Amino acid sequence: MIKKILVVAAIALFTFSCSSLLKYEKRAAEFKTEEFDKKVKIVEVEETKEELPPEPVAEKKPIAVKKVKKTKRTKKAVIPLQPLVRQPDIEDSEGFANQRRPLVDPFKVGEKITHAVSYLGAQAAKLSLSVKPYAVVNGKKNYNFSIDVKTSSFFSRVYAVDDQVQTYVDFETLAPGAFKMDFKDWAQVKEARAYFDFDNLKADYWEHRYTEKNGHEEKKLNWTILPYSQNIFSAIFYMRVFQWSVGKECSFRVADMEKNVVFKAKALEKVKLNTDAGEFDAIKLKAEVVTRGKLSNASDFFIWLSDDARKYVLRIEVKLPIGSLVSEVIELKEGK
Repeated sequence: MIKKILVVAAIALFTFSCSSLLKYEKRAAEFKTEEFDKKVKIVEVEETKEELPPEPVAEKKPIAVKKVKKTKRTKKAVIPLQPLVRQPDIEDSEGFANQRRPLVDPFKVGEKITHAVSYLGAQAAKLSLSVKPYAVVNGKKNYNFSIDVKTSSFFSRVYAVDDQVQTYVDFETLAPGAFKMDFKDWAQVKEARAYFDFDNLKADYWEHRYTEKNGHEEKKLNWTILPYSQNIFSAIFYMRVFQWSVGKECSFRVADMEKNVVFKAKALEKVKLNTDAGEFDAIKLKAEVVTRGKLSNASDFFIWLSDDARKYVLRIEVKLPIGSLVSEVIELKEGK
């Protein structure tokens, strides 16, 4: 998403065009996604209120045992059953308490990581990754992750962008149920909603878009997804649940726009990362997206995570045909 925004911004810079932000914002009032509203009920929960459903207690139960019929020689015997293997098997299982929950939860409500995004040496935008108070989605406790991108005052003169995404991830399964996306720039206003139905392994995507050339356009997609697939927005948070060590490779599924792909990353090295937010012990990953057994993008894509239990996303670097796009932390609020 960031790559797309800044590449377009760079092109616009050389055309010397000048447009105002949110030119079509008023058109957003016409957008309605009734099907999404019927399928997905989202209740935002305030930090000070006790409105969340009770926590499941399944993982606290002892390992299941199989009873054996009594005989004359033995009055009672039990055969311990092996704990279930973590699913899906494409994912690494180190550091997980049961099939899905990590032993150490890296996410704290109130966390906010702010990045400065630069291209060709110029600061182009600010990116924020936030953990908001939990939400209840269709009766289940969910993480409430937020991503915000806003262009700098300089870039806003040529290509202004103000984008927000909220993605909701089930607290127990760490599978994303829904996301809401709102994009605004000088050329368009767009609203999108998505719902992942893991009971039936189906995804629905609805989109409204308004431009001066084409007016109001609508798009609807429906496709089959694989169990525990992330969406493209939850993926940036989900990579933080794994235990990264040098040489280790981790993968997980991602579903987006009628495609099912695999996100794969390998930890290359441990480094000291000096940023405007301070110095961090970090681990550098090289990331790839694999579709149908092949890399979908040959560009070098690197991510630096803090080398601790929280695994904050500290830096992102994408090498482009001309220069590199760099997103690096400038402010970090830990949350609690």
